[in-house]
Amino acid sequence: MRPTIQIVLDAADPHELAAWWAETLEWEVEPTDENFIRKMIDDGYATEADTREFRGQLVWREMGVIREPDGPGRMLFQLVPEPKTTKNRMHLDAYFGDGSSPVAPTEQARDEIRDRLVARGATFLYSETQGPFAWHTLADPEGNEFCIA
Repeated sequence: MRPTIQIVLDAADPHELAAWWAETLEWEVEPTDENFIRKMIDDGYATEADTREFRGQLVWREMGVIREPDGPGRMLFQLVPEPKTTKNRMHLDAYFGDGSSPVAPTEQARDEIRDRLVARGATFLYSETQGPFAWHTLADPEGNEFCIA
């Protein structure tokens, strides 16, 4: 049986970071099942302290999830008590364009994407090129590095 991969990011506020990434990737926040959460509390498997309200919905306090609308992609954001303090050993690359080549989009389009993400809370870190490949490295609102190409 071949495994599948779910990307997991540590977060100080999993639901805010999930919402930020969902908008960035044009994915969707995975719907919550308030009836299931209430049943878990009623049956003693969870407590009210395990939940919170986020944008008017009851959610699990310690995790938020986003998913690719028409594909298998899924990212989980889990609550951790400590802030991010060092450089990531692994990071995400987000390709914007038609998906056929990491060389696309143009420099101007890449800059526009960078500026749009910075306006939404990302931090621009630096730009790089290697042969025909070019990218910007940014950090999301909680400091997780990622590249846009």
